[in-house]
Amino acid sequence: MTSLLSKERIIARPGFNRWMVPPAALCIHLCIGQVYAFSVFNLPMTRLLGVNEQTPADWKLTELGWIFSLAIVFLGLAAALTGRWLERVGPRKAMFLAAFCFGGGLMISAIGVWAHWLWLIYLGYGVIGGIGIGIGYISPVSTLIKWFPDRPGMATGMAIMGFGGGAMIGAPLATDLMDHFASAQSAGVGATFLTMGIIYFCFMCLGALIVRLPPEGWQPEGYTPAETSSKLITTANVDVDQSLKTPQFYLVWLVLFLNVSAGIGVLGQASAMSQEMMPGKIEAAAAAGFVGLLSVFNMAGRFFWASMSDYLGRKHTYTIFFVLGMGLYAAVPPVASLGNVFLYVLCYCIIISMYGGGFATVPAYLKDLFGTMHVGAIHGRLLTAWSAAGVMGPVLVNYLREMQIEAGVAKAQAYTMTMYIMVALLLIGLICNLKIRAVHSRHHLADRTDEGQDRSFDHATDNT
Repeated sequence: MTSLLSKERIIARPGFNRWMVPPAALCIHLCIGQVYAFSVFNLPMTRLLGVNEQTPADWKLTELGWIFSLAIVFLGLAAALTGRWLERVGPRKAMFLAAFCFGGGLMISAIGVWAHWLWLIYLGYGVIGGIGIGIGYISPVSTLIKWFPDRPGMATGMAIMGFGGGAMIGAPLATDLMDHFASAQSAGVGATFLTMGIIYFCFMCLGALIVRLPPEGWQPEGYTPAETSSKLITTANVDVDQSLKTPQFYLVWLVLFLNVSAGIGVLGQASAMSQEMMPGKIEAAAAAGFVGLLSVFNMAGRFFWASMSDYLGRKHTYTIFFVLGMGLYAAVPPVASLGNVFLYVLCYCIIISMYGGGFATVPAYLKDLFGTMHVGAIHGRLLTAWSAAGVMGPVLVNYLREMQIEAGVAKAQAYTMTMYIMVALLLIGLICNLKIRAVHSRHHLADRTDEGQDRSFDHATDNT
């Protein structure tokens, strides 16, 4: 088993078709992307004891919101702490570990539902499942960048678009399974968790079996690295630890954090929020469809925007995200008050396409700034921004909603303040993005041994 999982075992043989690697990434990301569909469980889990209606002993929506937030927190922590390990052992071993954690986390959560122990669901889905999501998320990214040096944006879009599409499968699958397992005594949530855990474990293991690494020094046929006119793009490399000493890392961290904070709260409560902002127009079944539609745009946006960034540049692409996003978030409250379902859905679909596009574009942004050698590990550490946003975004949506309702605001208007706060967050993100400059040469690796370790640095003065 150890040899099957070893890095050396998955080096591709001559003539291997690099287009066989994206399906491996999709097997992983379409599974772990189910986290974006978790909102379909929220309302059924508020009436596990009452089944048809909530009882005083049932859990509140604000308590359940922490399941999603914990998963995102541990996603970022796992990605940050395992990046170097992943580069050392290769993607196959990491993918198998991700399958055990994510599939196992869902199964543990099933027990938590049956025993009505919320802490066990926090542990199962939030902690263990979140670790599986984090490891699985970064596993294929650097691998695909190595396979597609000619189109790094497109490569990261392929690696990550499956994560955005996870809810497209997860939302209707969860809804159908809950309907199938529901009875007069049960909402069907526990059996759904167990079934989905088994299904996702099997598909993630399939992805781990088919992934391959290119041989050392491999380049696509006919490809010649070209000189670039962009001052942001470097041909040098920066060590993962040295990247933390650059202002660029923290500016990109803030760019990702603010872009994600503005979108993740919406995704985490998309089902409940759409029903409350558009009462009588979007019911439970339509809300599940809305979650699935957001997943389509999340997935498509990851590939579209990341591919476009190969032509527009990463900095210009993020500028579009922030400027257009501010206008769309500001438009949501008046559109909802008019009861225009089409414009309401359209606004969020574009917003979520850019939210997903931000995730898919950032690895290529890091590759431009820090080089390819340690991009996987640097990307893993940057995902702590996702962890922080996973707390901030849902807290803004859930607790501001609660405060507004307690103050006597109607549920349909309870999200208005949150939307305008999102506009402010995007404005700060725009400023951070505009301040990003090329990494100074003092941070570049001047030399390295055959094992890839640093030998010296040029200690010139930083100039950012």
